[in-house]
Formats: sequence, C-alpha cells, structure tokens
Amino acid sequence: MGKEEEEVEAPLLPEIQSLVDPRPKGASLSSAVFNISTSMIGAGIMSIPATFKVLGVIPVLVVIIVVSFLGDISGEFLLRYTHFGKSTTYAGLMAESFGRFGSLALQICVMVTSLGCLIIFLIIIGDVLSGNQQGGAVGHTGILEEWFGFHWWTCRAYAILFIVVFIILPLVLLRRIDSLRYTSALSILLALLFVVICSTMALYASWEGKSKTVRLGPEFTSWSSFFSLFTTIPIYMTAFGYQINVHPIRAELREPSNMGLAIRISLAICAVFYFIIGLFGYLLFGDSIMADILVNFDQDANTTIGVVVNDVVRLSYAFHLMLVFPIINYALRANLDELLFPRNPVLATDTTRFLSLTSALLFVTYMIAITVPDIWYCFQFIGSTTVVCLTLVFPASILLRDIHDISSKSDRVVAVLLVFLAAGTSVIAIWSNLYS
Repeated sequence: MGKEEEEVEAPLLPEIQSLVDPRPKGASLSSAVFNISTSMIGAGIMSIPATFKVLGVIPVLVVIIVVSFLGDISGEFLLRYTHFGKSTTYAGLMAESFGRFGSLALQICVMVTSLGCLIIFLIIIGDVLSGNQQGGAVGHTGILEEWFGFHWWTCRAYAILFIVVFIILPLVLLRRIDSLRYTSALSILLALLFVVICSTMALYASWEGKSKTVRLGPEFTSWSSFFSLFTTIPIYMTAFGYQINVHPIRAELREPSNMGLAIRISLAICAVFYFIIGLFGYLLFGDSIMADILVNFDQDANTTIGVVVNDVVRLSYAFHLMLVFPIINYALRANLDELLFPRNPVLATDTTRFLSLTSALLFVTYMIAITVPDIWYCFQFIGSTTVVCLTLVFPASILLRDIHDISSKSDRVVAVLLVFLAAGTSVIAIWSNLYS
C-alpha cells in the first residue's frame, strides 16, 4: 500500500514544484548601475568641459577623483544606517535622526533640486529643438527651425509640449523604477555616443593640427580669478549627485547588499565619462568653450558631414536628457507624496494619487520651462546649496547623530570634514557668483 501511495504521490511533486518560480525576484546589479549612472549623467555633463577652462586639466582630474570618493563615502553612510534602522527612504532616515524637522529639510532640498534639474532638462531640450531668444532677438536656432523653417509648431512651447506628452509622459507613468532599466541603459549609450563623437572630432582636429592649446593648471591673475575656481564646485557636486535615488533603487534590488558595489561602479563610470568629455571638449574648442557645450556645436559647418555631425551631437544629448527625466522625476514624486500624504498607502498602489501627482508635477515643470528661458545662475546656486546638503551634509549629519551607536572615531572625523568642506566651498562659490 505504501509503494502504491508513493507511486501516486511522486508524479505530483514535479507539478507542484513547477508552480514555484525558483528564480529570485528583484532588480539585478546591472539594472541598479544603469539607474544610478543615469541619475548622475544629466545636465551637468555639458558644463564639465567649461570647468577645464577655469581649472586646467590636472586640477580637474583631482577634483573628479576627490568628489567621486566623497560620493562613495556619503553613500556608504546612508547604506550603513539604512541597514541598522527601520527606514526605507532618505526622508525616513533623516526623521529617525532628527525628527520631523530633519525629514522636512530633506524633502524640501530634494524637491528644489529635482524640480530645478527637470526644468533645466526641458529648457535644454527646447534649446536643441527650437533655439532660444535673448531680448527679442534670436540667440541661436534650433534643429527644427534649421530643418523646417520658422513656423508656429517649431517654437519652444509646442516643441517641448510634444516631447512632454509623447515621450516623457509614458515614461513617468511607470510605477517601478526598475521598469526604467532599459531606458536608463539607452540613455547611457546616448551619452557614450555624445562622448565618442566629441572625442573623434577632437582627435581629428589634433591630426589636422587644428586642436586648441590646453592649460594643465589654472591661471592666477587676481584674487577674483582664484575665487572663481570655486564656481566649478556646484557643477561637480550636481554631476555626482545620486543620493536621492539610493533607497528606491536599493528597495528593488534582488540583493540589497550589492547596492554599495553598484554605487562604486556607477561613480567610476561617471568619472571616466566626465573626464573624457571634458578633456576632448576642451581640446576641440579651447578657451572659447561655453558653459553649455551644445552652444559650441550650434555653428555653421563648412561641409554637409559637419552639419550632420553637429545635429547628431545635439539630438543625442537631447534624447539622453529625455530618458534621464523620469529617473529624477521618480525621486521628486516620491518625496512630495511622502510630504503631503505621510500616512497613506504606497504611492504606486493608489492610482488616483499617482496620476494626480504625476500630472501636476509635469504640468508645473513644463510651464516654468517655457516661461524661464535661462536659469544657469539659479543652477549654480542650487548646486551650492540643496545639492551639497543632499550629497554631503545630510549623510554626514546622520553619522554624527549616530542614533544606533555604530560609528567609529575615524568615521566622525571624516563626517566633520565633509560638513566643513561642503559649507566652506559652497559659501565661497556663492560669494564668487555674486561678486562676478
């Protein structure tokens, strides 16, 4: 009888086991790397070449290494206290250490920084497609105007609206950040295309003997020129800012313990990207390089190939920003929801709340982007204030507060140095911008 039962039951085991998916759920390490890298390689990359003009090649290399190292330290602080605490968000981590005031301060910084970046993205996209106007005169023409002429549908407002409705809106409606892994990978490839084209053009110019002379170090002609060096700090702090996306990306990882490795790989990728694009952009345009390198590509080319290359460079970067947009928007939406509805269910499970917040944020971003044509100085101040708080000050403050009593003396020394470094460089950068 026992053998008959075994013969009857045995065939059922494979069928029962087949219903259970043995594969672990969650995002992979590569997915996390793509999303973290995408959140860093945004608008900041186009201003990196201009910092070579101010600092010189060797100081830029040092700054890139130092800032990426500081970014790794601050990320490690966040992950350590997330592991020992109960919070699953950056704002929750600040609330654990500093109460409601801490979470409110972080949410304000996240919203100001993220909204500012999204507005800048749309402004750049508008510049690429439709150019801009300064004082009623055309500053430079966009690709649509060059291809089709000046029509009502090639103006900034309609061009940006088309991009928002048909490209950006479908992406921001995705409820899981891991769903953006493929667009993140594509955005990295577009950024790589941008770097490859610039590098090829610079090498060709060098071969033809037309490359510009570069400086290895800064030039000091006065005290103002010395303090102007600090105006580059906001660019790099923004370029290596990823901390607001640590928790949502970590929450979807198959192995949350891999988050530290994903951060280090992403920082290394971005450091290489930034140095290469900065160096070759500087070789290509020299001291004539603009704060927005895309403006340098908006020039009359002598050949058809030159025109095509200029258009490809600008379009690849514009599409890159379109794909970065939903990553930054994800953090903005999550923090705004946590601020306005702290006791409600998870945002992704509430369709009405999710659609309302998404639509409202996109509408506000669009309206500001078509109203304010130039916010570069505002971008400088954001990089000197809210970005520095998010990337250095808040992680260091969490460690100094040390509610779980897990920090060492050396950790506290490093945290204090981070706070003083962030405060000192930010004050000097703000003063330099106001003085100039």
